[in-house]
Amino acid sequence: MSDLSAFFQSVKLPVMPEVAHALIRTLHDEDVSITQVRDLVAKDPVLTAKLLRTANSAAMGMRREIGTLDAAISMVGLSQVRTLALTACMNVAFPVVPGLDRTEFWRNSMACAGYAQWLAGGIGLDAQQAWLTGMMLRLGELLIVQAKPDTLAVLERQPQIPGDRWAREQQLLGFTEAQVTAELAHRWHFPADIVRGLNTASAPLASPPLSQLGGVVHLASRLADMAFSDPEIVDALPQDVVSALDLNLDWMRSKLPSRDSFFDISSL
Repeated sequence: MSDLSAFFQSVKLPVMPEVAHALIRTLHDEDVSITQVRDLVAKDPVLTAKLLRTANSAAMGMRREIGTLDAAISMVGLSQVRTLALTACMNVAFPVVPGLDRTEFWRNSMACAGYAQWLAGGIGLDAQQAWLTGMMLRLGELLIVQAKPDTLAVLERQPQIPGDRWAREQQLLGFTEAQVTAELAHRWHFPADIVRGLNTASAPLASPPLSQLGGVVHLASRLADMAFSDPEIVDALPQDVVSALDLNLDWMRSKLPSRDSFFDISSL
């Protein structure tokens, strides 16, 4: 039995609401309609309220508040409403973990999502799929801390260098938080592209053929972990991954978004 299989036998999995599972099923349907997604979300009034708060955060700078699901879809688009709804579901599905700064956890996850969306746009990937995958990347950490609370203390005592956390997890546990999230996504029946992107995110070049989504999320996570958003941080990224994705370095330096420019769901 692998280390990861043994881990999943020892951990209590979060329970996702039925509306979340229904939304996940729509990710497999290219012909899903606005009405279908709206009606699914509308079945859960609490989720609807959270989604509207999140949509208003996502639409900062617009002149009027988003007050209905139809308006949310009209203003920010069907794909983003669906991913925001799934995000809100996941935010409440995972329990509060003692010792973990939940607010900072979700802010980091939102930054990873934002950078993944931005990088995906640079190479023609599905931006909303990248956003959702980036947002989910660290969910495995919540399960690790739940099952092995002492691991968090060991990880936090180490210098916080972008990208090193995966190596420390691999050394301590035999797997990474990204691989835990991938297995969770598989069990929740997310599309195979998302599962493989998560599974390879910690080392995208180690599992050919390259998952572009995994490479994008790898870089996005490193950017989210950096303390500042100076264009020079682009040069600190693993250039072999940048090259494999055929990303334009000049574009990255000139268009790099600020970490603070991404909305977050930490207050939900």
